[in-house]
Amino acid sequence: MTISRRTFGLTLMSTGLGTACSLPAPASRSAAPGAARLPASTTTTSTSAGDAPSPALQLDPQAGQRIHVDLGDGRRLAVRAWVGLPTVARPLEADHQQLNLYIPEAYLRGERIGRHTARSAPIFLPNQVGGYMPARPGTPEGRGMGPPPAASAASAASAASAAQMAQGAQGARTAPAVAGGASGPVGTVAAAGPAGGAPSSAPSTIAQALARGYVVAAPGARGRTLRTADGRWSGKAPAAIVDLKAAVRWLHHNADRLPAGDVERIVSNGTSAGGALSALLGASGNGADYTAELDAVGAAPGRDDIWAVSAYCPITALGLADGAHEWQFNAVHDYRRIEMSMLDYRMQRTEVPGTLTPLQIALSDALKAGFPAQVNALGLTDATGRALRLEADGRGSLRDHVQGLLVASAQDALDRGQALGERGWLQLQGGRVVAADFDAYARAVGRMKTVPAFDGVALDTGENQLFGDATTDRRHFTDFSLAHSQGDAAGTAGRAPDLTVRQMDALRQLADGRNRVAPHWRIRHGTADRDTGLAVPALLAAAVRPRARSVDLALPWDRPHSGDYDLPALFDWIDERLDAHLDARRG
Repeated sequence: MTISRRTFGLTLMSTGLGTACSLPAPASRSAAPGAARLPASTTTTSTSAGDAPSPALQLDPQAGQRIHVDLGDGRRLAVRAWVGLPTVARPLEADHQQLNLYIPEAYLRGERIGRHTARSAPIFLPNQVGGYMPARPGTPEGRGMGPPPAASAASAASAASAAQMAQGAQGARTAPAVAGGASGPVGTVAAAGPAGGAPSSAPSTIAQALARGYVVAAPGARGRTLRTADGRWSGKAPAAIVDLKAAVRWLHHNADRLPAGDVERIVSNGTSAGGALSALLGASGNGADYTAELDAVGAAPGRDDIWAVSAYCPITALGLADGAHEWQFNAVHDYRRIEMSMLDYRMQRTEVPGTLTPLQIALSDALKAGFPAQVNALGLTDATGRALRLEADGRGSLRDHVQGLLVASAQDALDRGQALGERGWLQLQGGRVVAADFDAYARAVGRMKTVPAFDGVALDTGENQLFGDATTDRRHFTDFSLAHSQGDAAGTAGRAPDLTVRQMDALRQLADGRNRVAPHWRIRHGTADRDTGLAVPALLAAAVRPRARSVDLALPWDRPHSGDYDLPALFDWIDERLDAHLDARRG
């Protein structure tokens, strides 16, 4: 029997709502009017020949269970939850290759939440990944996260996301694996925070998205520390992005079975490594580079492009991230590195001060010297069409562009009534911020990482571990660090294949004209964030701009390495993009 969404909602109202839902199957439905459809000729992904999708990948609309999400202040939201839904037919790590689906119950009664209906509600896709570590699907439990702006760059650095660091923040030397969140129970749950920041009184990211009227599909992902029972590594690159793509494919595959949510309006969200994966998901839609891996795990056939990207402090563009880091911090030789250890099953973070060795200074000099050629080879421009380039001494339009982003951040803080404090790297005139000194800024914010920051010559970073394979824990992923390698005396680790490196690099995926790039992007990287150079988000935004409809890049004032700290603004941005789409359709 075919039942319309309206009939679907009325049926629920007439039969009542029990603890476990027993729902008629929703009608087969097409995309919302005016929603973009991918031409068949541009779909490059499929399952293996003759391999039909597993019935396990089909959503059972009757299997959802009723929960109440605690929004704080005595408010609760009735939600239907489908927990632990497999997104692939042949998982290597079943606990991570799955998603949790949450739908506000109002939609099942035919009601609206704000401007959204069951038909038009965007699907929010928040990943929980930090440090490229394993992540289980998110739940609405717990409380919100996200530190407030720090009083100074130094204090901002020390306030950097404990949750992010607990999962092995990028560039920090490898920490033990930490288990992800558990599946949400039936009943009343408290709202859980995002992957980054300090505890706050706000509800979790997932809870706030649900309250806003979004459908939430929270995917898990494999990570760099996972091993199968036979001892083989199962979460090395490109496992995490493959798992996120499989989750998107699952949503498209179940479009006619979802009780609510517009699969043409999927919005990815993530922080740090999760932000990089969010960006990568938006850059590589339907990319041919991933077909073999998706087929191998039994992902649903079809599309994996998304509509919008939200990326907080993305640790991306790893091929040039070491150069970007030293371009910014080359003159800063003292550092305060974060080291992590486990004590009574709790992650301990210790700040270890130090000074670069003569060898590390020489490596820094070489990386900085090579960065202009990397930038200039990209051929990127800013929003005005000005080429973003660097001279051999590191000066040039890219540097001017980054300084302009710092000026804009400081001015925005000033306009909001926030005291800037003593900032020797800023120049003010008549109550306006008129200039920023990039070198003085780098000295003020301070160095956190040694050299190289990402592809360690001693094979000692989280990213080295990310680029291992089934039988090798750690490998290099840049020619520079391979040439200067100190960590593999036997010479067996080598360098990851170029395909694997490309699969994890949003800039390189954006350069692939076959990919369907997300049309809307929002990128945030705090001015007090020392985990990667400011050139990285600037270059990412510049690379996206020619292939997207809207790109919103900002450096939030005094924010350390963290995410999900401005969710009302993020949700406003999403709704504004939706409104612009509707206005264009009416016009």
